[in-house]
Amino acid sequence: MNHPAAPSTAASVAAPAAAGLALPGEAFEMAQAQLLTPYGLDLARLDGVLGHILGRDVDFADLYFQYSRSEGWSLEEGAVKSGSFHIEQGVGVRAVSGERTAFAYSDDISLMALQKAAEATRAIGRQGGQGSAALARLQTGGALYSRQDPLASLPDSAKIALLEQVEAMARALDPRITQVLASLAGEFELVLVARSDGALAADVRPLVRLSLQVIVEQGGRRESGSAGGGGRSDYRYFTPAVLEEYARQAVGQALTNLDAGPAPAGNMTVVLGPGWPGILLHEAIGHGLEGDFNRKGSSAFAGRIGERVAAPGVTVMDDGTLQGRRGSLNIDDEGNPTHCTTLIEDGILRGYIQDSLNARLMQMPLTGNGRRESFAHLPMPRMTNTYMLGGSHAPEEIIASVKNGLYASNFGGGQVDITSGKFVFSTAEAWLIEDGRLTRPVKGATLIGNGPDVLTRVSMIGNDMRLDAGVGVCGKEGQSVPVGVGQPTLRIDGLTVGGTA
Repeated sequence: MNHPAAPSTAASVAAPAAAGLALPGEAFEMAQAQLLTPYGLDLARLDGVLGHILGRDVDFADLYFQYSRSEGWSLEEGAVKSGSFHIEQGVGVRAVSGERTAFAYSDDISLMALQKAAEATRAIGRQGGQGSAALARLQTGGALYSRQDPLASLPDSAKIALLEQVEAMARALDPRITQVLASLAGEFELVLVARSDGALAADVRPLVRLSLQVIVEQGGRRESGSAGGGGRSDYRYFTPAVLEEYARQAVGQALTNLDAGPAPAGNMTVVLGPGWPGILLHEAIGHGLEGDFNRKGSSAFAGRIGERVAAPGVTVMDDGTLQGRRGSLNIDDEGNPTHCTTLIEDGILRGYIQDSLNARLMQMPLTGNGRRESFAHLPMPRMTNTYMLGGSHAPEEIIASVKNGLYASNFGGGQVDITSGKFVFSTAEAWLIEDGRLTRPVKGATLIGNGPDVLTRVSMIGNDMRLDAGVGVCGKEGQSVPVGVGQPTLRIDGLTVGGTA
């Protein structure tokens, strides 16, 4: 399985507090005004569509309306290289009968389009059935982020000025910088979910991200470094202090790689830094804890709830309720409130990440993890913000405990096999540990192992748990969704390192 989007930084940058948090009622009013009223739709008509689907004994049905507006800006060599703007809207209609699912979608939001989609999906059911419950607005979910439209939060000139500012900050840090690329992206999304059990829920979802890449050159050798971040906010997230941190991280990584030598190979102790290195946890362990893989028995964690699957002290959470985070949601894409779910507690497997279909079939608690890329996709169990809780050791103590090993502070690409748990990850920034000290940077190191096995090899857990800066994009079955990761500094004994030495 492919690893999510390439990281920007291992460090977490605190975002400014969001203003004007959206209450659930306000979200519904905004979604209704955009997605229903202009097309002559109301709750009675939605209820009629759902009732028509359930007329053939479908177990469950839902309507997922979505409107999104997004833009992107990129700057190279001080000039705007490209710009984009997109508007997308539509509705997805789903019917579930047992383990079977029928799905249809349309970018035409109208009663006729809904009725055609309903007719297409109801064929999955059996003859005879029951009607749907009357729709009622549910005050579900929290108020985790602003309702401000990021695209309208700054004029276009100010958006370009942001990119020019971070470029100037980066260039001022070192004369060896030969090229700077910066990009800015924003999205404003409205969703409304109507379900056959009578539930009605809505959300207003802003999302911003800034990415920075620098290229340095010395003595004919060229290296690059990257940084960036964002969250569910508007462009005011990117204060001068945040931009300065991005510039410092990107330039620092590039200069470190400029001095890096070949990486050693072999079986050794590996220390993972805090923050973005949690992407290994997301890929090698998190996907294996998603309900669909475990219901089908294709995960290495299938049927192991209550068993020890990790070293003592290892506690892994998936939390969609964190304020303003990239992977957070007031409601999931099935209209359920997101949760803070304990997956592994002190090394013991406690549960899986569930959407409504897999939770029902597995007779397990719903965790609010039903996610989809858009109205044109089916929901499935997906992670939100997945992280490991901190322990008792100072990061300096962990490094000092290693005689010979590798410290990986940032990751690049990687691959994971869900069934076996085997993974391969490349480091973007790494150092040798010799006699308890970081001595010299190395380039080209890859980490090779097995996710469930790696969890049992964790011997020290740092007290510096950190979330990533807000850059993660997770891919699964052709769908991409924003996610967050995090972890403290970790010591892992006996991990295979592929090197270049």
